[in-house]
Parts: sequence; structure tokens; C-alpha cells
Amino acid sequence: MTTLNKKLCFALLTASLAFSACGGGGGDDGNSNAAKDNEKPATPTPSPTPSPTPAPSPTPSPTPSPVPTPAPAPTPTPTPTTDVNTVPILVDRTIPGSSVNMPYVTVTICIPGVQSANQCATIDHMLLDTGSAGVRVMASALGSALAGRLPAQTGATNDPTGGAPIAQCATFGSGYTWGSIKRADITIGSKTAGNLPIQVISDAAYPTTPSDCASRGISNIGSTVSELGANGVVGISPSLTDYPLAAQSALSATYYYCPSTGSCTGARVPLDSQVMNPVANFTSDNNGTIIRLPALPAGGQATAAGELVFGIGTRKNNALPSTANVLKVDNSGAFSTVYQGRTLTSYVDSGTNVLWFPDTTMPTNFRDFYVPPTTLNLSATWYSVDYSAVRKTGTVLTVPFSIANSSNLLASQYAAYDNLGVFWSEWTFLWGLPFFYGRDVYTALSTAKVGTQTGPFIAF
Repeated sequence: MTTLNKKLCFALLTASLAFSACGGGGGDDGNSNAAKDNEKPATPTPSPTPSPTPAPSPTPSPTPSPVPTPAPAPTPTPTPTTDVNTVPILVDRTIPGSSVNMPYVTVTICIPGVQSANQCATIDHMLLDTGSAGVRVMASALGSALAGRLPAQTGATNDPTGGAPIAQCATFGSGYTWGSIKRADITIGSKTAGNLPIQVISDAAYPTTPSDCASRGISNIGSTVSELGANGVVGISPSLTDYPLAAQSALSATYYYCPSTGSCTGARVPLDSQVMNPVANFTSDNNGTIIRLPALPAGGQATAAGELVFGIGTRKNNALPSTANVLKVDNSGAFSTVYQGRTLTSYVDSGTNVLWFPDTTMPTNFRDFYVPPTTLNLSATWYSVDYSAVRKTGTVLTVPFSIANSSNLLASQYAAYDNLGVFWSEWTFLWGLPFFYGRDVYTALSTAKVGTQTGPFIAF
């Protein structure tokens, strides 16, 4: 069995996401992860226990129908530059367990305040994810010596001593990751977020997963690099932290304080001690990101190279065009898509490697990939989270997309495809990496200022 047909979803599950397609929001209500199962798409977790953030689900009223603004078709993107606020993105399949449409960046992780070579690790193939918040790294990729030297995050509000290390069960649509929370300096390109809480996945410090995490009916996608399909995750959703509600109460299967290796108790964790979006903690170019990926041939491409740009409207290379389509989203990145008359909760999620949506008129194969006999040119309508037909507020966009026969496409064993779709029967439309090709996709962080606008929003 190969990973060719693995479907990924790196979206943190939240209390507002009981629908759980392969993920959906997470974080500041935050929305990204790898699917363990190579044969079937990730199945929903039965009514996830309220964990991450509750963001009110968007409830647009598609009627009366407004005149939607046509969204432009994808156009070729420029060759990646070497500006100080950019880093390369690579879509390939060279790491064990990787699947199609996995965008990777390289990250350097150091002991806080120390930059010498033996105090740092530069790690490639970190999955770039607009569906979750925060940095998560496999302990095996970090190295046991460095993982052990990173200072433990402490300070759970309900910890009687205040000094017990904190660990986390991060629940994604495709499974969960378990590991300790450590402090580290995170450098991506020339940008550094200092002394940031991160998750070290599957570190030896806490080998036993708490029962309420392990019993959620989903798989441990962080047991090995090949299970995750990456050396870690860089979450750059609109969210500033991963589980804001955990600052108010101890949530099931979320954060824990662990006085000893085998003893962990559900924790209430202040926002400044939670896993954080690294971009929000840069000293500049910190109001959002742009993902630029090239347009692809109809049959896909062996690999793809693009760039991640930090900041929106902070430099000449990251201006938000006046012609851009801007859509207000909630703090988790959620908005609504209307497709075939159904209103679907949606996210634009680079950590999901296909387009996940329900269409009973289109044939599928036994893996639930769509296999139309000819490529279909389709469209859906996006509604911003502030849309109201009565008040005449918000934004409505018509977004084109294509679905090709996945069996024919995947026979090439390429890494990059812009027209892969998978059937999903829930009320969910996840716009995964296929949406990003040929576009500049902007993600403005929650509360961030971009000119006269305030995040969170997405634009393209």
C-alpha cells in the first residue's frame, strides 16, 4: 500500500466543528492534518467533545440571491524572490509518508536566546498549514538532545504548584498529535519569533497518551514522520493561539499539566502559554501571510515551487491589490460556501490536500475520490462571515474550480494537482491546496490591521 491516495487534513478541530470533515477550524478559534489511512478519507470524529475554540458557525442566508462578484480564474504567479520577508515553498513527495499536494517550508528551531549551531536544528519538510495555529515538530526530527534541552512550558492556571510541565493533545481532522509544550526561538527565513511555545510531538518525556485523547476514535498521526507525512507543521491560520477556550477552562483532550511522566491532568492554560502562531510573534511583517504557488498543467506536475510571503501591505512585494477578492472570515478562518443549493461551512486550508465537498451527482471510486469521465468546470459561491441579505452587508464571490478523474491523475504519481476532489457527505467544503495553485492567497491574522481593513480575512 502506498501513500499515493492518502488524503490529508491539517485543521485543528474545535467545538464549533462537530461536523468535522477532515478538519475545519481550530485556534483563535483556529482552523490543518495528515490522514493515516491510505485507502479511505478521514472519517468524522463522532461529536467531538468541546475542545478548541468555539467560533459561531457562519449562518449566511443565500436568499434573496445577491449578484455575486465573479472571482478571477487562476493566473500564473511570479518566480519566487529572495526578499527578506519570503521563504521558498516546495511541493514534493521525497519524505517518507508524504502524499500529493503537501506544501513544505524549512524552519530553524533553537534554544531561546541561543543561536549557536549545536543549540539549533534546521528542519525541512515542515508542512505549511493555513488551517491551524502554531509550530509542531516531531521529536525525532528535532533530535532527542535538543528536544530535551528546550525549556518546558509551565504555568497551567489550575496547577497547584504552577511548575508542572504542560503537554498537549492536538486534535486534527485526520488524527491527533501528543507531546510536550516547550519554548523555542523559531526562525523561518530571516524572520524569528522568540521564546515561542511549540509542541514537540512524540517526545520521550511523556510516552503515554492520556486516555481521553487516545479514545477519541481517531488515529495517532504523530507517532512517526511517515505517519505525519512531514517533520512537523507550521500553522499560520488567522488564529493567534491554538485553543483560546482552554484559557477559560480545562478542556477534554487538549492541554494537560504533568507533574510526572505518567501523570497528566487536564489543564487551563493562559493564552501566552499556549502554542502560538509564529507570524503574529515576528517583530515586523506580522499581520498575515501570502502563499504564492504556480498554475499547473491539467494533468498535474511532478513537483511545484512557490513562496511564502510574510506581511500584507508592509512592503512592495506584499501589497494587497485593489482588485483582490477579500472575504471576511471568523477567527478560525470559517466562512460559508453555497454549492448545489447547500450552505456548507468552509475553510481555505493549505494543509488539506484535496477539495473536500459533497456532490452526489459525480461518480467516485472506492476511495471516495471523484472520477468524472471528463474534467468538470464548476463553481461555488462564497459568503463572508458578516454577510446579511437583510442588512445588505458582507461579501459574495463566485469561485470557479475544476475536478478531473483522480484515477487517471494519480497514475502519474506526481506531487502537485489542482483538480483533485473527494466526496464528503457532511455540510462542509474544505478548499484545500488545489485552490492555491495559480493564485496569491492572503491570510490576514485576527485583529491585525491591513491598511484600513482589520483581520481576520482571506483574499486572492
